[in-house]
Amino acid sequence: MTGQENQFARARLAAGALFVRGNEVFLVHKTYGNGWDIPGGYVEPGESPTAACRREVREELGIDYPPRRLLVHDWAPSQREGDKILYVFYCGELGDEQTIELQGSELDRWEWVRVEDLDDYTIPRLARRLREAYLAYTECCVAYLEHGEPAP
Repeated sequence: MTGQENQFARARLAAGALFVRGNEVFLVHKTYGNGWDIPGGYVEPGESPTAACRREVREELGIDYPPRRLLVHDWAPSQREGDKILYVFYCGELGDEQTIELQGSELDRWEWVRVEDLDDYTIPRLARRLREAYLAYTECCVAYLEHGEPAP
């Protein structure tokens, strides 16, 4: 690798699934980290964000829901992890909740949360991202964000 190649950003990628029921979104409670989040996780080497989203939903919830459309592309670097790009995909109607089998090693419960109550469940940047994802869902558009905020 040349010195010039080392100057390019190498962002970590993550992909998550947004399930919507009226004015509520589906959250899972992680047994580690910041607690509440949407189903999802990091993209593995050679894996597309949509494939990662589908895999994570399958692993975390025990159901197979392919992403239907991109809602959010969020550039969200952190001091600890460096550059990160986070994708939120709409994955359709959740359907029969009795088919959910939580991945016990990472998740301990799930809940439908009203969009206006997201600040009570998640860290501020995630709450902003999820509100923007919900807005993109309702307006049938895609949002480009930086740190969870709309960017030009």
